Amino acid sequence: MKLNWIPLFMGIAFVACKENTNTAVESHVSEETIARHIETLASDDFLGRKPFTEGETKTLEYLHQEIKKIGLAPGNGDSYTQDVPLVEINGMTSETMQLNGDNPMTLELGKDYSAYTERAVESIQVEGSELVFCGYGIVAPEYNWNDFEGIDVKGKTIIVLVNDPGLGSEDSTFFKGSTMTYYGRWTYKYEEAARQGAAGVLVMHETTMAGYPWAVIGGAGKGAKLNLKSNPEDHCEMVGWVSLDATKAIFEKAGLDLRTAMHNARKPGFKAIPLPYTVDLSIENTIKENTSKNVIATIPGTDQKDEYIIFSAHWDHLGVGAVVDGDSIYNGAVDNGTGSASLLAIAESMMKAGPYKRTVVFLWVTAEEQGLLGSAYYAAHPVYPPAKTVANMNIDGMAPYGQMKDFSVVGYGQNELEDYAAKYAAQQDRYILPDQEAEKGYFFRSDHFNFAKVGIPALYGEGSYDHREKGIEYAKEKSGEYRSQRYHLPTDEYDASTFDLGGIVQDCDLYMYIAQELANSEDWPKWRDGSEFKAARDASLKE
Repeated sequence: MKLNWIPLFMGIAFVACKENTNTAVESHVSEETIARHIETLASDDFLGRKPFTEGETKTLEYLHQEIKKIGLAPGNGDSYTQDVPLVEINGMTSETMQLNGDNPMTLELGKDYSAYTERAVESIQVEGSELVFCGYGIVAPEYNWNDFEGIDVKGKTIIVLVNDPGLGSEDSTFFKGSTMTYYGRWTYKYEEAARQGAAGVLVMHETTMAGYPWAVIGGAGKGAKLNLKSNPEDHCEMVGWVSLDATKAIFEKAGLDLRTAMHNARKPGFKAIPLPYTVDLSIENTIKENTSKNVIATIPGTDQKDEYIIFSAHWDHLGVGAVVDGDSIYNGAVDNGTGSASLLAIAESMMKAGPYKRTVVFLWVTAEEQGLLGSAYYAAHPVYPPAKTVANMNIDGMAPYGQMKDFSVVGYGQNELEDYAAKYAAQQDRYILPDQEAEKGYFFRSDHFNFAKVGIPALYGEGSYDHREKGIEYAKEKSGEYRSQRYHLPTDEYDASTFDLGGIVQDCDLYMYIAQELANSEDWPKWRDGSEFKAARDASLKE
């Protein structure tokens, strides 16, 4: 889970909902069922549910057992699982990066730069690679924007800015203003650099633009990382970050002004700036391969069984790690015991209330904590065609501190699923709240994003901001407490005396009501005009 509980009040938006033409069904998700599953999945016996460990084996066995009790059908032919081949790359990046030229520079690993490779090869040698500043590193036809126009970066190393040109703009039509688009995510920049044939890509770090300090990424060039198995050519030889101070020094020694270059990069028609350096860097890797599993089950449809609604939640967490206050098991009760348990509870309730015209799919994905890998694999190797998938609803890290007045939609404004959410939220005497930190790009940090990338409208939200009885300040206090004391720590444990699941039940009901309406209708929720995912949907429907 990429933490998205909302800490700041920037103006509540009471969103008008669709005309209520379909009353919510009476069946409700069981709080007892949710509690039972969280308690089990987050117990020490499951060892933090990390892929490739005994914790994975126990988690898969438990999910299979509970799915069969509910009566769900296998979701991948006659199997309840989908193999996800992964590769572990344990990289040793050279302690320095050499910039050769008339005014040579030496950058230090961890202090000035962080670099690694996503290629599953034993050795990477970047030698004599020309250095180029390519603005934001974006190709966005819908905004008539191409930072690579007029320059060939094949074999070169590019420096690009994090976020997108709209950050700080009050013009919501210019890259959505301060709401980050996918073009602003560093993952996109890696992907685009590879499409352009670059040997390397370094994203310039600046705390305000990135949303987190250099300390978060300074060590990213060290240690083992899981990746999906892929062709080496699908990735740059080297990816990573360069510090703001190091970038300033590079520009100064080149006789250029970074501030001016950054200003110009925000303007249409920006032209890439070749820098008078070549890059030398080496990375030595140890490679291991293994296979994890997504878990997939269905309620088969009747009249429209070849159309699909997919629920998703990640089953994995961080496993056994560093000892903190005498505890080394990272139980992941909230992240994402709540989501995994909620999917079981929703499936149980929907199974009792069925059948449905469309097929309803329940997908527990692996390796979210390693970079959304299980959902990325599913999106690249879908069991059900994206063009026939009506919607995705993703559940990740739900707030266990009571009923809420809000349902906060991450990535508000992307698609019509939020209209369905508004309708059913109103029936619960709740309101829809747009993401209050849209500039941080939380829409791109959980598994729904991989469905969006292939054009499937996706909904990701939860009640977390406005406690029904104790108000905004109480909810803010509880979310802050979780961030500082339990998030990605061994203290993320289940405690029946402190977990109030009332808000989770609300959210599960809301998701279930949306799914039931869509499962018995012929509607196809659409991406809104201006969404960067609309083109993928349009393309898939033409195939």
